[in-house]
Amino acid sequence: MQIILEHLGVAVAAITGVLAAKGKRVDLFGVLVLALVTAFGGGTIRDLTLGDTPVFWVRDSSFAVTAGATAFATFFLARLRDIPTRILLVADAAALAFFTMLGARKALHFGVAPHIAVTMGVITGVAGGMWRDVLVGQIPHVFRRDIYLYATAAIFGALVFVLLEKFRPGAVENMPIGVALTFGLRLIGIRWRISLPVFDDPRED
Repeated sequence: MQIILEHLGVAVAAITGVLAAKGKRVDLFGVLVLALVTAFGGGTIRDLTLGDTPVFWVRDSSFAVTAGATAFATFFLARLRDIPTRILLVADAAALAFFTMLGARKALHFGVAPHIAVTMGVITGVAGGMWRDVLVGQIPHVFRRDIYLYATAAIFGALVFVLLEKFRPGAVENMPIGVALTFGLRLIGIRWRISLPVFDDPRED
């Protein structure tokens, strides 16, 4: 189950990397780079921080195959037909949910404190997307008010998952609950445009 979720998360993240390149005049090589950065960025930081080296996609090259094949397929599909922006948002929310839980779960397996596990989950969920956005010249999603409950959803999902693991360690429903909560909060934020307060300068007009 764990390996299936990891490959699914990598595939969905690769899709968001490809779709983010649309309209940016990026060639196929650039699209592949964006897909791989999105798919592996957060997990790489997590593994290096936890001291788990070689990092997961180097240790198991099948992840690179999954990301590359998904990126190729999405690239050519997107050239044949228009893919709505909403699809990118939903795919990004799914990748955020999967990666956040995988990161928190792996951190717990390394015996870190609960709040560190939550932090590792959030980093795993958002870092790849941050790198992707920087590479295409955008303010990262996690810092933008109009993206609605991005890191906030990851924090709440990871926190609930870590608490469930504390009181019901190893329960099969812990990860699905965390994924559903993160994904649901993200979609609720998008649907009703819920966001955190912005740090505005009151002296500005």
